[in-house]
Amino acid sequence: MTYCVGIEVDEGLVFAADTRTNASLDDVRVHRKLHVFDYPGERVFVVMSSGNLATTQLAVSRLRRDAEDPSATRSLRTFRHLFEVAEYVGEVLVASQVQAYDSGQHGGVSTQATLILGGQVAGERPGLYLVYPLGNCIAASPETPYLQIGESKYGKPILDRIIRPETALEDAARCALVSLDSTIRSNLSVGLPIDIALIRAGDLRISQQVRLEGDTPLYADIHDNWSRKLENAVRTLPRFPWEPALATTEEAAPLPPLPPRRGPSRQDPGDQSAQQ
Repeated sequence: MTYCVGIEVDEGLVFAADTRTNASLDDVRVHRKLHVFDYPGERVFVVMSSGNLATTQLAVSRLRRDAEDPSATRSLRTFRHLFEVAEYVGEVLVASQVQAYDSGQHGGVSTQATLILGGQVAGERPGLYLVYPLGNCIAASPETPYLQIGESKYGKPILDRIIRPETALEDAARCALVSLDSTIRSNLSVGLPIDIALIRAGDLRISQQVRLEGDTPLYADIHDNWSRKLENAVRTLPRFPWEPALATTEEAAPLPPLPPRRGPSRQDPGDQSAQQ
C-alpha cells in the first residue's frame, strides 16, 4: 500500500511519496508518509515510511518527541553526522516494531516497517539512507543514486534510464513524479495525492514542498504530456522490415484518446499538522 522514492543528485535530494494506506472496494484511506523535520540553518531531515502504519506512526512520533525535548541526549538534533542519525532512526524503528508487536493487538499481522531517511547536517553534504526493519541501513551512492520502498518495480525503469549524479534537481523531481504516476497507473494499492519535498545542497532547510492532487494542474499536465510523448515515441521507433516507411508528421494518423485518469483521493485530514 505504498510507494516512496528518494533521489540523491549533486544539487541535493528529492523525496516523493504516495498517501494511500488502504484500497478496498469501498474504503480508500489516505495518510501522510513523508514527514519533515526542519531546523533551518542547522539541519534538515525527511523520513518516508512503508509497512505497518501503527509502527511507522509510533516511530515518527518518537523521533519528533525526542527532537522537541531540550534535555534529550539522543535525538535528530544531537548527532554531528548523518550516518549517526541513520543509526539512531534504525534503533527507534526497531523499538517501535517491538512495542507494536508486544501490544498483542495485531493478531499475527506483521509490525515490520521500512524507512527512507535523507537530509543534511551543517558541515556535511546531503545524504540518503534506506533503513531496514532490523535497524541496519545502507546509503545511496553515485552508482545507486536513488532508493525505493514499497511497490518499487513499476516506477523503476525511468529512474534507471535518467537518474545520475549530475541530473538537475528539478529534473530528478520530475522523474520521481513520473515514477509515482506510472506506479499509480499500474497498481491500485498506490494512490494520490502525492507529496514531494526538495532539499537543495547547502540550504539546510526544505527548499520546496508540494502536495499534488489528481486535479492539480501541474500533475495533470505532467501525466498527460508524459503519456502522449511516450506513445508518440513508440510510434516513431524504427520500423519492422515488413512495415511501410514511417509517415511524415503531416500524414501520421492522430493519436487515440488518452485512457481515463484515476480520480483524486480524498484530502488528508491531518495535512494541516503534517501528522497522522
